[in-house]
Amino acid sequence: MTPFLAEFVGTMLLILLGDGVVANVVLSKTKGNNSGWIVIAFGWAMAVYTGVFVASPYSGAHLNPAVTLGLAAAGTFGWNLVPSYILAQLGGAMLGAFLVWAAYRQHFSETDSADAKLAVFCTGPAIRSPLNNLLTEIIATFVLVFAVLYIAGPTIKLNEAEGKMGLGAIGALPVAFLVLGIGLSLGGPTGYAINPARDLGPRIVHFMLPISNKRDSDWPYAWVPVVGPVIGGLWAALLFKIIGTKLL
Repeated sequence: MTPFLAEFVGTMLLILLGDGVVANVVLSKTKGNNSGWIVIAFGWAMAVYTGVFVASPYSGAHLNPAVTLGLAAAGTFGWNLVPSYILAQLGGAMLGAFLVWAAYRQHFSETDSADAKLAVFCTGPAIRSPLNNLLTEIIATFVLVFAVLYIAGPTIKLNEAEGKMGLGAIGALPVAFLVLGIGLSLGGPTGYAINPARDLGPRIVHFMLPISNKRDSDWPYAWVPVVGPVIGGLWAALLFKIIGTKLL
């Protein structure tokens, strides 16, 4: 599997399971209807675990433009690869969102709330305040990328040979727990996009799909879950470059 395909497939799985758990909770007549925020947070954590587990041997499993940009800014990933990674992540996110719609198509038809239908695809603020919402996304993504830099950073010694601990099968688990913690602790104000592709790709799919009685795709807010994670990821990379190697 090429790195491009790994990022595409990994992000597709991330969104298929992540948006899928939201659909299960918010759409009408599902088995998981109204099961709550804890279910959504755990579902997203397992979505991250699955995507990272599958993609990590081939691409490092960024699955997130904020992570890709943060790693590049920290000097641990080549800038020349950034455009192809982001393109793969956006495409994978769009396919994942489409598959969620296909799986839950009947339940979209049974759901009256246009806001709930939109929530399956993308995030929205609990209290709309663009600057405060932006700050929340910056802080949450800072935590994600800063921690990922340490998860992917240390070296381990096995049988007298040193090797870099990347986001492999073992590394996928702490990343999943990290996303679970972010969702439970910082997800309330904005729904914790913490990933531009996760929000923008499915939002585009919501705009394109023939969903009955759907609302607009809330484009005036769409910049927040794109710009916020990018800023948060770059700030995390800056701090890592200043103090990271001193702590490893």
